[in-house]
Amino acid sequence: MQRHQYDVVIVGAGGAGMRAALESSKRTRTAVLTKLYPTRSHTGAAQGGMCAALANVEEDNWEWHTFDTVKGGDFLVDQDAAEVMCREAVDAVLDLEKMGLPFNRTAEGKIDQRFFGGHTRNHGEAVVRRSCFAADRTGHMILQTLYQQCIKQNVEFFNEFYVLDLLMVAGKATGVVAYELATGELHIFSAKSIVFASGGFGKVFRTTSNAHTLTGDGMGIVWRKGLPLEDMEFFQFHPTGLAGLGVLLSEAARGEGGILRNKDNERFMERYAPTVKDLAPRDMVARAMANEVREGRGCGPDGAYVMLDLTHLEPAHIDAKLPDITEFARTYLGVEPYTEQIPVFPTAHYAMGGIPTNIRGEALANNTDVIPGLYAAGEVACVSVHGANRLGTNSLLDINVFGRRAGIAAAEYAETADFEELPDAPETFVVDLIEGMRTATGEERVAAIRADLQATMDINAQVYRTEGSLKQALTDIEALKLRFANVAVQDKGKRFNTDLLEAVELGFLLDLAEVLVVSALARKESRGGHFREDYDKRDDVNFMRHTMAYRSIDAEGNVNIRLDYKPVVQTRYKPMERKY
Repeated sequence: MQRHQYDVVIVGAGGAGMRAALESSKRTRTAVLTKLYPTRSHTGAAQGGMCAALANVEEDNWEWHTFDTVKGGDFLVDQDAAEVMCREAVDAVLDLEKMGLPFNRTAEGKIDQRFFGGHTRNHGEAVVRRSCFAADRTGHMILQTLYQQCIKQNVEFFNEFYVLDLLMVAGKATGVVAYELATGELHIFSAKSIVFASGGFGKVFRTTSNAHTLTGDGMGIVWRKGLPLEDMEFFQFHPTGLAGLGVLLSEAARGEGGILRNKDNERFMERYAPTVKDLAPRDMVARAMANEVREGRGCGPDGAYVMLDLTHLEPAHIDAKLPDITEFARTYLGVEPYTEQIPVFPTAHYAMGGIPTNIRGEALANNTDVIPGLYAAGEVACVSVHGANRLGTNSLLDINVFGRRAGIAAAEYAETADFEELPDAPETFVVDLIEGMRTATGEERVAAIRADLQATMDINAQVYRTEGSLKQALTDIEALKLRFANVAVQDKGKRFNTDLLEAVELGFLLDLAEVLVVSALARKESRGGHFREDYDKRDDVNFMRHTMAYRSIDAEGNVNIRLDYKPVVQTRYKPMERKY
């Protein structure tokens, strides 16, 4: 058992975690704990760009960006937070430029910008070039740039350390317990501030753009401490995943002129979004694609997908602006994008919900009360700048704006706070969890339960949902949790025991899938990424509010989920019909 003491501990080394580390390490002694080597974090998979109203290519301003964010989020966005994000977007991009990020350039040497879904000028009049990009490797470049700056600033990294518990004393966050993959040792980190920046939980679905490691650990840890999760029913399904695989083809393909077509070679988005067509927000495009398939206009032998057409673009243009995604099409499907259309279908992509925070990144114990010393940023957090549907390129913006804000707030709190005395044997929960898994003799296998979870979530809780499908998913999850109690790992060792850790991660996935489904069942409307066929209209009278889910354990030891709600923050934009 090793013990460490830092002013600020950051959990996760993706874009949000490292952006927070750059700020907090200027002010206080900071440690970053990550279950991956930092440059393997999932931020590196983001392709298309980071939006900001730079107006380098055409007229633009941050208020138009704010409107697009609110409207794109189907008006469930907290508008004060959206205003902060869109106002600070320009400086966030320029900060990265000054750090050395190699953005694509215009002929005049300015940062180039391109179209992206849902981004418009003059409050929806027409599409606008707002996405700043580095080919289709923008997330990768951000990750590398931030890591270089963290190394330059001597940020202390603990790589391949799995954080498995949050320590709290008298309602304050006071530290974490982590499992070191290389040795199997446990480490206790005492801290004045904890920042969760551990990403999403897309692996609850089978067809997903998310890496194998996105298992919602941060959300799961906070959930098990009895703290709330917000808006968990809202999960975004990116329209253009490679059919049958889910590997992401960036929205940049449509931003550069790509067209979605059905089996009749029709540009079908003209029927669904006459003004912006293929550049409608992701939830609308994903439903349109799924609807084309359901109504018999899908492509392929089984009519199970639609096609992304880049063949009208110059090969040199494709190579310059979309090198990675075209290589994906060649590698994974054997399709040549110069001359052939690419089979695509929606893939689980991004969680709009997560740990509730305010605009300083401070985590909330309920609708209003801040948890002293606890912060969150990035996909693990819900400051609610994405509402019911995140606009493309707003994720890379979110991690930079609110990663920075959380890092500053955590450091400022640590400068005035004292270290709390940790309870005796703070590692007890993690020891019991790990050893219970290691010594279990059950007959169930992690991979089989995970596959069954992902299958039911894909069938019953994906692009289209009904009360019947969600109840089926909930029944399946409850049965899978019973099977999970009888799980055993085959690797009983301590060093590099990924079998053991995948079992722990599966526990988080089961918890979060259940919260998602329970929250979705209660929201009897359709809004953004949550579309109920039995309640196919948005209901602003009854559901213009955020879902707050709470976990409790009754006297018999059963886990119960209680739902509460909190109002949406509205400033200047009133709900309206989403026409594009």
